[in-house]
This record gives sequence, structure tokens and C-alpha cells, in this order.
Amino acid sequence: MSSPAILRHPEDNMPAIAEAGPVPAITPPATPPSPGTLALRWYRLNQGRLRATAIGIISLLAFLLVWHLLTSYRVVFFVRFTNVPSPLAVYASFTKAMHDPKFLMHIALSCRRIFIGFSLAAIIGVPLGLIMGRFKLVHQVIFPVAEVLRPIPAIAWVPMAIMLWPTNEQSIVFITFLGSFFPILVNTLHGMSLVDPVLVRAAQCLGARERSIFREVYFPASLPHVFTGLTVGMGVAWVSLIAAEMISGQYGIGYFTWEAYSLVQYADIALGMIAIGVLGLGSSLLIRGVGQLAMPWRST
Repeated sequence: MSSPAILRHPEDNMPAIAEAGPVPAITPPATPPSPGTLALRWYRLNQGRLRATAIGIISLLAFLLVWHLLTSYRVVFFVRFTNVPSPLAVYASFTKAMHDPKFLMHIALSCRRIFIGFSLAAIIGVPLGLIMGRFKLVHQVIFPVAEVLRPIPAIAWVPMAIMLWPTNEQSIVFITFLGSFFPILVNTLHGMSLVDPVLVRAAQCLGARERSIFREVYFPASLPHVFTGLTVGMGVAWVSLIAAEMISGQYGIGYFTWEAYSLVQYADIALGMIAIGVLGLGSSLLIRGVGQLAMPWRST
């Protein structure tokens, strides 16, 4: 009988040599992209915004050109442009007003009134709309009164506001508050009515309490409509403010515009109107910016 040691092959006594794997290729370090590549990439990402900005600038330039031609040739075609100031006259009035502390004071007072009135409307209107949308009894009590007061224009509130408040400043802020309060309230109510009840029932099945449902379901779902109401309310607030300043104010951009009309200063009239439009646009853009920060899931 042969021994197992005799039958062992000589290769078994040799030390095993591990098979070497493939040698990894040495990759050169990545070179940073060139400034031209970065600029092209940024252009592709912001192509839509750049196009919209370019179209907006072109439309504004076309508007100024048409305005200049109509006033230069004093066109009379259903509308008379004989006394309308030209863009150059308005620009001259603007350069003069920027060195006048009184004009800057008018703008500052109007902005302060807007800030106080709109802030009060947002602080009261948004929570009240959320509560009215959640609880039927509160809705049934407050909604009829709000619907009766809502169609009353801001100008009609001027005599009542003068009787209610001891100073003109408080009455103007009150009218500004009313102008922005109702759009905020109605849009918040509309947002609450569109909340999917399936989400509410799902939260209840998971054991969420009323406070958690309100915070995690109702408020995020109605937030887009809340900011829509804030944007609309800001526009109505400026309309209400200008009407109040023209009738009962002594300072403010609305009073400045009305005083320019009384003194037959046509360029200042156009300057006041443009200032109102620019201030209103800036306020709306500010609210939209806050809305994008508060609702990042809606950013495009």
C-alpha cells in the first residue's frame, strides 16, 4: 500500500503564489472647468429668466418711445396728449426731486403707512382665515359680516375713518389696513377649503392631534393661497393708501401727486404716478421672494 505522501504531487509542496489583480489605471487629476464653460453652463440654467428680462426691458423701451412720440407731436386721437409731459420732462423732475428732502419724506411716510397697515392686515387676516376655514361655527359668525364690509371701497371709508380715529395718520393707516385685510382673508379661506380631506383623515388615523393636523396639514396646504392673498392685498393696500392720502392726507406720495395737479405741475404728476408703480412693484416682488423662501418645494 502506497503512502499518501508518496502519491502527493510535487506541485503541492510549492508555495502558492497569489494571482495579482489588474493594475488600476492612474487617472490624471481633473482640471477645473474654464470660465467659458462655467458661463455657458450658467446661461443654460438661467436662459428662461434672461429671456424674460430681455423681453421686459425691450417692452419698457418701446413704451418710452411711444410715450415720447405721442407727447412730442401732441397727438389728439380720442385721448389728448397736448398737456402730457414727455419722458425727458419727467426725468428732469425726477433729478430735481431726488435732491429735495420733502419728496423723499413723502415716499418714506407712504412706505411706513403701508408697512404698518399691511402688517396688521396680515397678522390678523391670515390666522383668522385659517380659524374660519377650520371651524364652521367661527366661519358662520364672521363670514356674513366680512362679506357685507368687503365691497365697500376705500374712498367710502375716509369720512368714517376720520370720525373713528383722532388723527389723520391713524385714519390713513386704518384705510390701508382695510384695503389689504379682505383679500388676505378671502384667499386664506379659499386655500383652507381646497385642503384634501384624505390628508386630514390620514393624519387622524396616524394619531395626530388637532394642533399637529393644523400645523402639518392645513397650514402648508393653504400657504400658496395665503401668499396669493398677501400679493393681492399689497396691491389693494397701495390703492387704498393713495386714495386716502389724496383726500385727507398732508404728506405721502399720493398727496404729492394731488398737490402737483393742484399746482399744474404736470411733470410731477407723472413722477408721482411712476413712483407709486415702482413702490408697488417692489412690495409685490418682496412678498414673492418671501413666498419662495417659505415654500421651497414650489421653486422652479
